[in-house]
Amino acid sequence: MTSKAIASPIGRSVARGVLSAQPGVAVGRVLVSSTAMVRVAFLTLEDPTGFVIDDQLAIDALSRRGVSVEQVPWRTFARDVAVAERAFDAAIVRTTWDYQHDLPAFFAALAAIERAGVELANSASIIEWNAHKRYLLDLASRGVPIVPSRYGDSLDEGALRALPAALDSDRIVLKPAIGANAGDTFRLFDGPPIAGRSLVAHPAHEHSLSDPSIVAELLARYRDRAWIAQPYLRSIEDEGERSLFYFGAERCHAVSKRPASGDFRVQEEHGGLIASCDPDEEMIAVADGVMRSLDQRTLQARVDIVRRADGRWALMELELIEPSLYFRMHEAAPERFADAVLAWLAASRTRVA
Repeated sequence: MTSKAIASPIGRSVARGVLSAQPGVAVGRVLVSSTAMVRVAFLTLEDPTGFVIDDQLAIDALSRRGVSVEQVPWRTFARDVAVAERAFDAAIVRTTWDYQHDLPAFFAALAAIERAGVELANSASIIEWNAHKRYLLDLASRGVPIVPSRYGDSLDEGALRALPAALDSDRIVLKPAIGANAGDTFRLFDGPPIAGRSLVAHPAHEHSLSDPSIVAELLARYRDRAWIAQPYLRSIEDEGERSLFYFGAERCHAVSKRPASGDFRVQEEHGGLIASCDPDEEMIAVADGVMRSLDQRTLQARVDIVRRADGRWALMELELIEPSLYFRMHEAAPERFADAVLAWLAASRTRVA
């Protein structure tokens, strides 16, 4: 996952309509027409320690289709914008799971990639829209069912203590409006304090809003930080979330994600249990509706849904920035992703032409 020195320039093969090193051969859904090799950057983070990354499966699938992929830390483009133009025809935001720590630099890197004429997936504009969880309100206005949510740009003690009543739930989840990997995400309840609890020592546990030390810790994190609060849904423990994956315009596979015992976070980095699953018609209808509501094409998307208290499935989160795609959970997923990349490159070629 470390950056490598970039060798000689390779020319703008996508702009020339080139998709592989094997001329005249159909690769995936695209007919190859030239001898130049397409070079694609998979944007990642500089230190992948502790993260579960299975992108090599997709890289291998693309290699079989004549596409060369290099995993490059996104900060490489922030430091040297010329790297993109010299070395790559396209860039795909994949495992940039530290972007939230320096959002301006991340956005600047994406903008630099697009200015260099390098095709970016997903686009910088839709990534910026998706970075703030207020996008849920936009989707709700388009008819997408969402988990009830409250937002703010700062938080004081009165507003914090009022959240359970505002959400009509004695248990809530508070998280950053711009964040990833469940960082600074806490399960809170309106009830007597539990002795010895702290956010740092017990991030997986629930915490009382009647505990002055917990309130002080929360305000230290959120007094000047945008946040989102939602009711805590017991269905997370009982049946977990469902994630449906879309490559281009096509739905691919799905997984269930359940928290480890005593936790509420479903990410693998927090012990979450991931399993392949077959979504039912209602799940598919909700997820497909989310994708139809978007006003831009995307190469990759993950739609996370959960069962609300009313028993209906609803959108918990739409991930268009750097979604974990769980290639290893579905045998055909790497191949279908590679086909989607080729189709995306072909569409980009058509626009350039």
